[in-house]
Amino acid sequence: MGQPADVLRFDQVELRRWRADDIEALHRVITESRDHLLPWMPFAATHDRKQGEGFLAHSEEQWDSGQEYNYAITSGGVVVGSCGLHRRIGPGGLDIGYWLHHAWTGKGLATMAAAALVRAGRDLPGVDHIEIHHDEANSASGAVARRLGFTEVERVRVPDGPEAPGETGVRVRWRLRTGTDKDQ
Repeated sequence: MGQPADVLRFDQVELRRWRADDIEALHRVITESRDHLLPWMPFAATHDRKQGEGFLAHSEEQWDSGQEYNYAITSGGVVVGSCGLHRRIGPGGLDIGYWLHHAWTGKGLATMAAAALVRAGRDLPGVDHIEIHHDEANSASGAVARRLGFTEVERVRVPDGPEAPGETGVRVRWRLRTGTDKDQ
């Protein structure tokens, strides 16, 4: 099974694999953006250094297993967020997740990061589609999917309801075919 590169570049962003020694940068971007992240990211409510260390260790384990590829989003050498490719939607599929420090939103960086992930995902063997999932109230995530040519394929009510305070509990799923399987 192939893996994406440790470093991906697209326009103004460089994505680099999270490392254990990134705890300071990770902790900073989350704590400085807690209010911005809380509506969409349940982890922001309870984030502390120990949780951050756990995320970094988990990222390393998941990378090695081929299940997740988590990256620090950097711009101008500064860590400004996090993103990843995840094998959690079944055979042939990857889904993309991303978030940014509040001071770096509105600059197209999430779209650039997602574009880098799409390019890397297309190069992985056996991947025929890539998805973006978000709550319907998170219009910024929907805008990233639209800009990259994803097609909305469904809206479904989450059985257990919203996970974070800004959510409605309706999950929107966007899909992009990678070109390896056009019939699905």
